[in-house]
Amino acid sequence: MVLPTNNIDPRGILVVDKPKGMTSHGVVTLVRRHFRIKKVGHAGTLDPNATGVLVLLLGKATKLSETFLNQDKEYEAVMKLGEKTDSGDSEGKVIKAREVCLTEDELQEVINDFRGDIEQIPPMFSAKKIDGKKLYKLAHKGLEVPREPVKVWIKEIEIKSVSIPMVHFRVVCSKGTYIRQLADDIGDALGCGANLAELRRIRSGEFDLEKAVAFDVLSKMGKEELHENILRT
Repeated sequence: MVLPTNNIDPRGILVVDKPKGMTSHGVVTLVRRHFRIKKVGHAGTLDPNATGVLVLLLGKATKLSETFLNQDKEYEAVMKLGEKTDSGDSEGKVIKAREVCLTEDELQEVINDFRGDIEQIPPMFSAKKIDGKKLYKLAHKGLEVPREPVKVWIKEIEIKSVSIPMVHFRVVCSKGTYIRQLADDIGDALGCGANLAELRRIRSGEFDLEKAVAFDVLSKMGKEELHENILRT
């Protein structure tokens, strides 16, 4: 199927390299207002402190959102061992701290257990909704509600480098996987705790960073330049 573009109503896929500190909704809003496009959606959010591939769907391409949401994702991440936080990432309050005494082989053995089908309890600091309410809004009020575990698939997970307490790793996973929860669960399995220090999505389905437009470049584009960066499927 071909999604044509024109000067009035851009249609298609725009891949953005989301910067740290900005919400996915913020990127969508900027694109909608800056280019005066009525319909702009996305194919999977990124946490505000995460960077990387954010797939935007423009115009009639928003109808394809479910297709792209179901595709796997690839991330590069850094977790800090020895500190468990209430949010699962470095922005949260440290609720457990412990000295890290383990070898890279021991770390690899535990990480291997997280390959394949696993269950995750969605973190409170997430956009998941329960009874119509986003969990992170409840978490910011100091509330916690029961969450059912969700099955996700970790296709690949590998250690890129280790400099205790920091571990750089790569993950290929199914939709709905929370990398901050993965880091938290790995920390629990190691017995020392861990939190997610950095997260960068390098691929979403068939779209990778090579196809992405840097956000600072995007915010200065005119509509003609936008058309040149729209991908059609």
